[in-house]
Amino acid sequence: MGIVQRQGIRNTLISYVGLAIGFANTILVLPRLLSPSQIGLTASVLLPLATIGAQVASFGFANMGIRYFPFFRNQGRNHAGFFPLLLGPPLLGFVVVALAMLVGKPLLLQWYAKGDAALLSPHYLAAIALAGCIMLGSLQDAYLRSLYHTSFSSFCQEILLRLMLMGAAIAYSQGVISFHGFVLAYVGAYAVVAVLLAVYLAAIGELHLRPTREALRIKPLREMLGFGAFVLLSNISGTVLLNIDSLMVGTKVSLAAAGIYLIATNVSTALVLPFRALYKTAFSLIAEYWKEGNMAKMADFYRRSTRINTLLGCYLALGIGLNLDFIYGLIHRPEYAVGTTAVLLLLGGRLFDGITGVNGIIVATSPRYRFDLVFNVSLAAAVVVLNWILIPRLALAGAALAYCIALVSINTVRTWFVWRNYGMQPFDGKIGRILVVAAGAGFAAWVLPDTGNAFLTLLMRGSVLTVLYGAGVLLTGTAPEAAGLLAGLRARLTR
Repeated sequence: MGIVQRQGIRNTLISYVGLAIGFANTILVLPRLLSPSQIGLTASVLLPLATIGAQVASFGFANMGIRYFPFFRNQGRNHAGFFPLLLGPPLLGFVVVALAMLVGKPLLLQWYAKGDAALLSPHYLAAIALAGCIMLGSLQDAYLRSLYHTSFSSFCQEILLRLMLMGAAIAYSQGVISFHGFVLAYVGAYAVVAVLLAVYLAAIGELHLRPTREALRIKPLREMLGFGAFVLLSNISGTVLLNIDSLMVGTKVSLAAAGIYLIATNVSTALVLPFRALYKTAFSLIAEYWKEGNMAKMADFYRRSTRINTLLGCYLALGIGLNLDFIYGLIHRPEYAVGTTAVLLLLGGRLFDGITGVNGIIVATSPRYRFDLVFNVSLAAAVVVLNWILIPRLALAGAALAYCIALVSINTVRTWFVWRNYGMQPFDGKIGRILVVAAGAGFAAWVLPDTGNAFLTLLMRGSVLTVLYGAGVLLTGTAPEAAGLLAGLRARLTR
């Protein structure tokens, strides 16, 4: 795994520090300091709207940058003017998106109940500013990933951003700022991240802002725009998959329900952090494998990443699912516990997504990348229909069920597509053994009696799960990487 292991370990450590901060934000800070409607407004309406706007404005250039940067790398001191080429079209696109969002404001407000619309209207412009900050941050993050400099970006997005949001919520609760000031601080936190990434690029000597004609000679602009257009549609469908549930809960139920659903989503997010840490480097590496035509290394990476995701994902999913009573007990607001069923459904979908590995990255960077668009657009349409049907009937559980069905469906199709066209599939006997060990350890922890004290029950179930799962994995030989690390640690302690 080489560079992927080194970057992945750093990113995982940063992600889990960020997880601790995010957990405190989600469970101990935001639900206590903000009402469900306020949480629903900022994180379930403004942020999804801004994310979709940023995706449209960037025109797929973040993924385009990762896909084509290997051809520009080391072409002169400034990589043949690649960075200005990466920024130019998205900045023009943002102007168009901002105007469209302004014109569409009255139509959007009609979707919400009268009270929710009155809360959203004064803060609508914040969504436009937030879209610009997210776009600039994502483009610079893609450039840093292409340069294999991912740790600082991870720190800014996983740790610093969350600390700033926490500080803004505390300032609002203490009366230092108004709620409108909190919304502005929310946008400002994303702006700070974008600025810091630019400063970091300058510090490592990679902030090249002067455009060159040479950039258009290495790869035709028409080809890159074509790739960006397909990626745009694919990304939009992926963004719809991630955000349509929160938006539709807000419109079909209420902003308060959207805030409760957001807490459920954040509780389940702990499961995907190790996956994200791996994917940050995996995209660039797989793009290099396609350039070199090295299918053997790609297949090996596919299998290894799937095994690691399965190993970590099963443990985290069980740890979260078995201790939801403790987690919701920390909020001290019973209304949030309505999201328990939604958390379990979200965990199931996200675990399946991790177990199927990097299939989406392989398809998106392959010569047949256009098929990824077909998968994603079809899936996005299905998700909208599922949410439309299930949310009025099952409320929060309906949104989570739609999300789970979507993740299982797209990953099943992508895995089959990669196997059918490129002869690669990530599963072997080790995956099956991990799942059996996880099921046994999870069942043993689940049948333990409730002590009556949520914290003691957490310690008891967590200890049993950890011991049985860890011992089972080592004894069955399902994780040679873990065995190697354990042997190295034993040798150091012996010396």
